[in-house]
Amino acid sequence: MSKKKILILGASSDIGVELIKVLRSKKKWEIHAHCNSNLSRLKKMHLDRIIKNNFINAEKILKFTRKNRKYFRGFDAYVNLTGYLKPNLIKDLNVKNFYDHINANFLSGFFILREVIEGMKKRKSGGDVVLSSSIGTKFGGGSRTYAYSLSKHLNEFIPNEYRKLVKKNIYINVLQIGLTDTKLNLKLKKKKFQKRINLIPLSRMAKPSEVVAYINFFLNGNNKLISCEKINISGGE
Repeated sequence: MSKKKILILGASSDIGVELIKVLRSKKKWEIHAHCNSNLSRLKKMHLDRIIKNNFINAEKILKFTRKNRKYFRGFDAYVNLTGYLKPNLIKDLNVKNFYDHINANFLSGFFILREVIEGMKKRKSGGDVVLSSSIGTKFGGGSRTYAYSLSKHLNEFIPNEYRKLVKKNIYINVLQIGLTDTKLNLKLKKKKFQKRINLIPLSRMAKPSEVVAYINFFLNGNNKLISCEKINISGGE
């Protein structure tokens, strides 16, 4: 039985690495991974292909996808875990801050997704897409993470024409991920961290492995009814 091909964006993140470990254990996947930093972390995992690219320049990513259409149209699954975060108070945000977050967390990934979808449409087997959003989109973002939350919110805006793709066995879903024990969240001020955790009814952060369990649900072939939905996984927040 031939392996399925999956493309994971933001694969060097804590959640991305945990997902790779789970997929590798099943030996059913040909894993292609993207990162901007932490390249050495992925090299140790001996993946099928690693793409290193900076998503802040969305124009370059658009040209890159057009040049490599055949490659991007060959995937059976796509997971976007890209997470660019540069904390800034709302009063200090400028145009570049917004564009950097939107380009990295939405636009670049969308240009790639668009090609992946076109490939899935041509295959009877269809495909699975999992996009990541943030619990911050539910509350308008934090005082230092507004630009980040805004950019992640755009992933929740699935094109209406993609809803019809479920007829072709293409399932697209968004996970609104709550506070998770990752290095990305350590960029926030530690003294405020416990106050943030206290807002969660479950009274703790999620573990990367717990988030991956939900991603894996959409990749394991058992999902037959859920598509174009936003699913909150935040411990009740």
